Amino acid sequence: MTSERARLPLPGDVGEALVAYLRLRRRHDSRRVFLSEHAPTRPIEPPGVRSVVRDACRRAGIENVAAHRLRHAFASQLLREGASLIDISQVLRHKHLESTAVYAKVDLVRLRQAAGSWPGAAR
Repeated sequence: MTSERARLPLPGDVGEALVAYLRLRRRHDSRRVFLSEHAPTRPIEPPGVRSVVRDACRRAGIENVAAHRLRHAFASQLLREGASLIDISQVLRHKHLESTAVYAKVDLVRLRQAAGSWPGAAR
């Protein structure tokens, strides 16, 4: 796990939901936002997040979805909505654009559009 921090914009509805959550949760010395629900109350670590996602998948009757697949779906959705690879790489905190390009290769429609606009490409 990295100790790097990044500031990203927070949509208004997400900010409102976080404020509502923080008003309802019990007080704790930790500055972390998400805490365990059961005693002993402590910040949720990555294994806890995986457990929450696994349980939600089971309740929804779908196969377990790993964090990498969530990132992949998110990146693909951003691409479909017109975000650039540079923007997506910044949100995913990739150091190299090549890492982000892996997510883009599944959007065949946009890939064909980009390939068709290359100089000398067959029309």
